[in-house]
Amino acid sequence: MRSRGKSSAGRSTALFFLCILVIGFLAYSGAHGVTIGDYRLKSFNEVINKGLDLQGGVSVLEEIQADKVDQETLDRTVELLSMRVNKLGVSETVVTREGQKRIRIEIPGKFDAKEVVDGIAKTGELKFVGPDKQVILTGKDVKKASAYIGSDSQSKVGLELNDTGKKKFADATQKFMGQTIAITMDDQELTAPRVDAHITDGKAEISGSKSLDEAKREANIINSGALPVPIKNVQSKVIGASLGANALPLSVLAGEIGIGLVMLFMILYYRVPGIIASIALSLYIYLVLFAFASVNVTLTLAGIAGFLLTVGMAVDANILIFERTKEELKSGKSIKASIDSGFHRAMTSILDSNITSILTGLVLYSVGSGSVRGFALTLIIGVALSMFTAITVTRTLMNLVADIGWFKKEWTIGTFGVHDFRRGVK
Repeated sequence: MRSRGKSSAGRSTALFFLCILVIGFLAYSGAHGVTIGDYRLKSFNEVINKGLDLQGGVSVLEEIQADKVDQETLDRTVELLSMRVNKLGVSETVVTREGQKRIRIEIPGKFDAKEVVDGIAKTGELKFVGPDKQVILTGKDVKKASAYIGSDSQSKVGLELNDTGKKKFADATQKFMGQTIAITMDDQELTAPRVDAHITDGKAEISGSKSLDEAKREANIINSGALPVPIKNVQSKVIGASLGANALPLSVLAGEIGIGLVMLFMILYYRVPGIIASIALSLYIYLVLFAFASVNVTLTLAGIAGFLLTVGMAVDANILIFERTKEELKSGKSIKASIDSGFHRAMTSILDSNITSILTGLVLYSVGSGSVRGFALTLIIGVALSMFTAITVTRTLMNLVADIGWFKKEWTIGTFGVHDFRRGVK
């Protein structure tokens, strides 16, 4: 029995330190980046998009000049404006609605407001371009485009041409059989379907859309070679890069100090469980920033605030777990039994508070705009991942440490009044 216990403690020790090494490597690579041979893991500072308030840029407010605007028209206008400003080569561009008639366009890293406004205001030009780079059709030749699910369960765009476009397209499909015809908006390629048949009736089917939503987006753009409603610039301003240059490092420093103080408190008050919570918190921070980079979140000052808020919530979950565990120890249970019961009893409170926060974030994201949506998105991602780290990572590390035997002394768990450790680890 003793050799089996030593063997189990040895495996737990090896696994615990392996977890520490992995989390430490992830934390270091996220903070500073790591080069392995010819491959480089970039730091989060290099890969996370930064918003207008962090790196400066141009903010433009456009207003639709029409009395009545339906939802479909508004969505189409936003889509087309997004395509136009993204041609400037800035992937972090944010195009959002403000009220019923206004559209806010924020372009980080650009500082020529006139160039942006002129690019937005110009008339869009839809073209069908053959492989010989010659224009086959324009937006004037298209009668209608629609999205639907085909008989093969694939998303498609149905294209119907008017009389002027029918003859041109018939000649083109005969000439370019087996080749691709690019459909472009303002010289930016929208899609490039291959010609599989000689089409003489002016009705074509474009396949290759990944989803019905993507097919609808393409159909909307084809339907509106120009903006469906006139727009007017009502406000444009340039935000200097100096604001972001000051704001970002100060925000990072404030976050580092805050997180450091939280970790210090956890270690002083909860001892070994506090160290475990700090390790889990380090992994949590890495996972949140990795999620931001993966889904192309544009980080703003409001987003940083939301992220730091979720750090506090992640620590709060650990505090609930540790306090419940202490209560179980006071009742005379063993360390392992107390850990299991502590997690089980704390789970209801953790789920209630976090699910409520996620629902709040969803509401803010659905009705908000701009920085409010950024705050909501970071809040949702952070809260979801905080539940994961508290429920799985902290629990796993606590059980490994219990198997090793580090909880046999009262001071290691910060129980403050719990004296019955004679039961040991069971």
